[in-house]
Amino acid sequence: MPDTEAVVLIISEDPRASHRANEAMRIGLGVVAGENEVTFVLTGPAVHLLDADTDDLVDGDDIAKFRANLKKLDIPFHVERSAIPADPDWNADAHPVVPVSLEDIATLVSRGRRFIVF
Repeated sequence: MPDTEAVVLIISEDPRASHRANEAMRIGLGVVAGENEVTFVLTGPAVHLLDADTDDLVDGDDIAKFRANLKKLDIPFHVERSAIPADPDWNADAHPVVPVSLEDIATLVSRGRRFIVF
């Protein structure tokens, strides 16, 4: 986990049902472009942002594009460990993932300097 104060972006929206998960990722990528350290945290159904098949996601094409840009920048997703799907096709693009507990998420938040929560 990062030691510096980062902007913590917590996404809990379900990308299969809402465009808000995509918007959160887009905003986070914009904050990264401003040369800020951003910690992306996916909780609950937001873990589906890393589903291999983006056809079932609202704004799936945009999600795939934003995900690819974050991967190029080597920015990991901190993913709530208990929400990680058993599906072997989950995260088929091998995006960097850091499994975290709820306690770990609390620690990330306590170290953050700004927060974006969806």
